[in-house]
Amino acid sequence: MSRLEVVCGPMFSGKSEELIRHVRRTLIARRPVWVFKPALDERYSTEAVVSHDGRRVEAISAATLRDVIEHLTEVHAWEASPGIIAIDELQFFAPDELDRELIDEAEGIFSRLIRCQHRVVVSGLDLDFRGKPFGVMPAIMAMAEKVSKLTAVCQMCGEPATRSQRLIDGKPAPVGTPVVLVGGDEAYEARCIEHWRYGD
Repeated sequence: MSRLEVVCGPMFSGKSEELIRHVRRTLIARRPVWVFKPALDERYSTEAVVSHDGRRVEAISAATLRDVIEHLTEVHAWEASPGIIAIDELQFFAPDELDRELIDEAEGIFSRLIRCQHRVVVSGLDLDFRGKPFGVMPAIMAMAEKVSKLTAVCQMCGEPATRSQRLIDGKPAPVGTPVVLVGGDEAYEARCIEHWRYGD
């Protein structure tokens, strides 16, 4: 069993659905479960991780990874029997790949998490809409014992999609657009590498 597992891929690849599957299996086993989501993501619910197809599991909204650790400490998670700590949309907790201090802090937090007795499963976008590694994700993927990279279906040709295409008025978003834009199918499509573009 992996102590730290990362589920990554583009938009609409089933990342949250896979995270929910891990959580539900742990609940069936009657093990402790702590699920966290970024406070920034209010698309479907502020109190649940919800997949694009409507599957859901209750979650705690947190603004930072430090808040995650503080909550786990408050509820004495470190003394509980082995369970699962699940974190959805990890890229939103430290989205700026240039903020080395923030990424160093995230790495330190995950070093602590993987030394605890619980499994830690996180999901998130490995690449932003520009096709660049997304914030803290590369560092945590490197620390993981298991990385599951999912693909979606290209909405242009039906081939496996590895990129998230951001659209503005139906056209590819310019590369200078802010990296963080929480959205769904109104702002993004899954695309294969051949059909993925960004605007000028």
